[in-house]
Amino acid sequence: MVTTLFLRPTVLVPATLLVVYLAYRLFVKLKPSKLPNIPIIGAKKDDWFPVLQAAWRNTLDFKAALLLVDKEHKNEAVLLPFASNISNMVLLPRSDTQWVIDQPDSVLNLHTKVEDDLQIDYTVTDPHLIHNPTHHKLITTTLTNQVGNLVPDLIDEAEWAFGEHWGSPQEYTDVCVYETLRCAIGNVTNRVFLGKPMCRNKDLLALAMAFAQDIPVGSQLLLMVPKPLRPLAALLITIPNKLHTWRYLNLIRPLIKKRLAEYDARQRDPEDKSLSPPPNDFLQWSIDQARTSGDPYMYKPDTLGGRVLLVSFASLHTSSFALTHAVLDLASSKQEYISELREEIESVLAEHGGQWNKRALSKMEKLDSTLRESQRMNSFVTLGLGRRVMAKDGITAPSGVRLPYGMDISVPGYTVFKDNVLYPDADQFQPFRFSQQRRDLMERSESYLKSAGKAWATTSNEYIAFGHGRNACPGRFFASSELKLMLAHIVMNYDFEMQETRPKNLWFGINRVPPMKATIRVKKRVAASS
Repeated sequence: MVTTLFLRPTVLVPATLLVVYLAYRLFVKLKPSKLPNIPIIGAKKDDWFPVLQAAWRNTLDFKAALLLVDKEHKNEAVLLPFASNISNMVLLPRSDTQWVIDQPDSVLNLHTKVEDDLQIDYTVTDPHLIHNPTHHKLITTTLTNQVGNLVPDLIDEAEWAFGEHWGSPQEYTDVCVYETLRCAIGNVTNRVFLGKPMCRNKDLLALAMAFAQDIPVGSQLLLMVPKPLRPLAALLITIPNKLHTWRYLNLIRPLIKKRLAEYDARQRDPEDKSLSPPPNDFLQWSIDQARTSGDPYMYKPDTLGGRVLLVSFASLHTSSFALTHAVLDLASSKQEYISELREEIESVLAEHGGQWNKRALSKMEKLDSTLRESQRMNSFVTLGLGRRVMAKDGITAPSGVRLPYGMDISVPGYTVFKDNVLYPDADQFQPFRFSQQRRDLMERSESYLKSAGKAWATTSNEYIAFGHGRNACPGRFFASSELKLMLAHIVMNYDFEMQETRPKNLWFGINRVPPMKATIRVKKRVAASS
């Protein structure tokens, strides 16, 4: 009976792949001579294969592994194996954080590690979009600089999106926080990426969200396949990626062709009054950049559409997680916190004639602090500043560990955010923790720069939710403005039925995410002003 069951293809194929994978890891990848002689987190004294067995234990309970490091190895480097990176991850002590930041890309490289972690050559239909990321310049310059001009569109879309996904219930009604917020964020974000009405195309948003799930799932499966076999395995594993990309491009291609034609018409006759002014969105900036480059590949519709899809991938999940956490934190805290936020928003808007703008948003320090504190409490970043050693002869970290070429490194993230010395009462959600710190600094006549260092989008060695240094998240200034506007709309337009306890976050291997199915009860706020 057992033999017959094992010979079934649905059992035999995965079992065979697992055996091949373990053999590959044991006899090809796990060469002890390549590993630094440092403690192996998760290994036990009598283990036959300590690295492999540690990886299994750590993947099942990564939180426990991180807490063990903080308790017993806080000031030293350790080997931290886990399922998708069994023998190649050194966790440096937090004292090495600034050293990691200071290293040039030729020594410690972020992009090489990310491209390998996400198996970009297989999971993205056109990997050249990643290897030649011209869109990064648009994000760091144009998108960041245009935030102030985009505020009216963001507010307009937030009003529409919450009307669509939360409605105007007169009595308390259950809403699934993550599911509804990721749809609303999809609308608001794509208002800036693609403009209206495409930002409200449900099929397009569904495909973008599906693609955002395809890459992490596909990459994790591919990393479990021996490298020589990945091209073959990718043909099957990445079918969803290709299908969703193809469908997405089919939907967006007519819009891109229309925009390209209008661009060319404006170039031929700038005085043509029949042409509308060019839209102020990411797609249009990409078209301007592509046409200016003179490279035909750059302005192919599928190239332009692929760039928008990749930028959506980079933003949808992280923004959805951040806003979901903030709403869950507020709904399970104190009504007084929500009242204080409303008072601040009303006061600042009154100072600005009731108009939302960049200056008004920057003065809402309690709103900013709430999101920064929520991200501190719930950050997706459990390991920070992931890099790959690119120095051919390796390099020695200040903590003394010798890191060979090809080794991956990180610094602590989760345990730093939970440090009671850095963040007193670190396990408590204190939404105005950082706004109070900003006020204290200003009262001591400290510089504005020091005060601004406590703003949500500002990074430091102790706050790496957005990364830190020259490789920090390039879109964080836009994301922080967008999510502050959306959270402000929520607290000004809806009442929460306060919860006694906050639903617990979930751990998937090394990643921590909000409870996807958690619900809260909301109703339309009486006499609300947006």
